[in-house]
Amino acid sequence: MNALSTEMAASSGAAVGVFPAVAGLILVIGLVWAVRLGIRSRRRESAPPRPEEQPRLPESGPTREIREMREPDEVPHARDESERLTPHQLHGSGTSSSRRSEDQKRRRWG
Repeated sequence: MNALSTEMAASSGAAVGVFPAVAGLILVIGLVWAVRLGIRSRRRESAPPRPEEQPRLPESGPTREIREMREPDEVPHARDESERLTPHQLHGSGTSSSRRSEDQKRRRWG
């Protein structure tokens, strides 16, 4: 080896050692900036509600769940097989509707 190639090998080894240090420094600066930005945004947010601002139960007490058996409405059929129904032709403007069933016994698998 001559002196020039030895110098180039030594200088490239130094550059390889400096690059990770610079990259690490940039990474640390970016993380510190992100944390400071997060702290600033948290300070701008409104405070959590105080205990007197929390929701309260109604005077009548807690509301209860109502369980009842429902029967679906029948879907109207088109007059002709080639004709299709549009949503405004369906009951309930296209949303499924139901009515209270006469029999309120729950069906069980037998």
